[in-house]
Amino acid sequence: RAAEDLARLGYSVHTRIGDGYQGWAEAAPFDRIIVTAAPDHVPQPLLDQLAIGGKMVIPVGANDQELLVIERTGDKDYDRRSVLPVVFVPMTGEAQQR
Repeated sequence: RAAEDLARLGYSVHTRIGDGYQGWAEAAPFDRIIVTAAPDHVPQPLLDQLAIGGKMVIPVGANDQELLVIERTGDKDYDRRSVLPVVFVPMTGEAQQR
């Protein structure tokens, strides 16, 4: 439903339902990634799928969580900035197995 509502409002947004840990490699690279469940660490597949200059907003932490903004500045270079403490549901699936 979210994809339909966004399209109706004129937004061009890619959506996918699945295990967020792996991201969406087939549609990468992305200028923006927004994660709405907290893994205990930043998943490498999501970092790899950011375009250079792209930004990701992600909650990270098992108990004490923080909202990070990560910008990809080069092939293997990232700037990370902690924005504020948050509480999100934990990321499930592969994130639980790592």
